[in-house]
Amino acid sequence: MAVTDRTRTVQQDQQDRQDQQPGTGQGGKTAAGIGVLLALLATVVWSGSFVATRGMAGSVPPVQAVFWRWIIAAVAVAPFAARQAWQQRALLRRHLGYVSLATLFGVTLYNTLVHQAGLTTSASNMGMIMAASPVIMALYARLGGERLGLRRTFGMLLAAFGVLLLVGHGSLGFDFSAGDLWMFGAALSFASYSALLKRKPAEIGGLAFLITTFVLGALMLAPAYAVSVAVQGGFEVRPGTVGPLLYVGVFSSAVAFFAWNKAVSVIGAARAGVVYYLQPVCVAGLGLLLLGERTGPAELLSMALILGGVGLASAARR
Repeated sequence: MAVTDRTRTVQQDQQDRQDQQPGTGQGGKTAAGIGVLLALLATVVWSGSFVATRGMAGSVPPVQAVFWRWIIAAVAVAPFAARQAWQQRALLRRHLGYVSLATLFGVTLYNTLVHQAGLTTSASNMGMIMAASPVIMALYARLGGERLGLRRTFGMLLAAFGVLLLVGHGSLGFDFSAGDLWMFGAALSFASYSALLKRKPAEIGGLAFLITTFVLGALMLAPAYAVSVAVQGGFEVRPGTVGPLLYVGVFSSAVAFFAWNKAVSVIGAARAGVVYYLQPVCVAGLGLLLLGERTGPAELLSMALILGGVGLASAARR
C-alpha cells in the first residue's frame, strides 16, 4: 500500500512538473493560448499605429512625434506602474545596462525609424515590411539554442513567402523606396528588442520595466528633440496631430507594449513573432476600411499564405 501511494505521488509530481512547462499539459496550453491572444492584441493595435503615423507625416517631425509619444505613454501607465517602479528602483539601477539597451532598440530606435519611414512610404508597405521581423526573431531564438521544430519552421517560411508576394504585389520583384529601407531598419531593431525581452531579469516587474523604458526612451530622444525644434520648429496643436499622438502614445505604446512583453515572456519571441505576421493583413483591412485601398487577387493569395503559415506555426508545440 505504501509503495502504491509513493508511486502515485511520484506520478503526480511528474504530471505537475509537466503541466508547469510552457506548451505542455493543460496549464501550459492555457498559458500558450493567452500568450498568442496577447501577441495578437499587440499586433492589431500596432497595425493601426502605421495608419496614424502615416497621417502625421509632414505635419509632425518624426523625432518630435516619437518624443511626445513616450511622454504620453509614460503618463498613461504611471497610475498603474509608478509605485512598482519606485519599489524596485534599486533593482532597476542594478540592471540599468540591460534596461537601457532594451530601451534603445525597442523604444528609441524602432519608433524613430518607423516615423521616419512614414515620410516616404505608405502605411501598407510599413506594415508589410515590418512582418519580416519574425524571421529575425526566429534566427535569434535559434542562435540562443531554442528548437523551432519542423512544423513551426514550415509555417514561418510559408508566412514569409506570403509577405514577399505581398510586398512584390504578386511577384518576387521589389522596388523599395527610402522609406522601405527605413522600415527594414525598424524591423531589425524590433526583432532585437524582442530577443532581449527573453533575457529580462525575472525579478523586475512588467509594469516597472515598461514605465522605465518609456521614461528612458524620452530622455534618450530629448537632445534630438531639442535640435528638431530649433531647426524645424514645433508642430501645430490640432485634432489632426493630437489625435494620432494620443493613439500611438496610449494604445500603440502603453497597451500594445505591455501585451507584447507579456506574450514574449509566456510563449517566447519566435512564437510571438509568428503571430506578428498577421500585421500586413490587419493593415490591409484598416486600409480598406479607413483609406478605401483596394485588395486584389494577389493580395488575397498572399494573405491566405500568411494566415495559413501563422496557423501552422502558432499551433506547433514548443
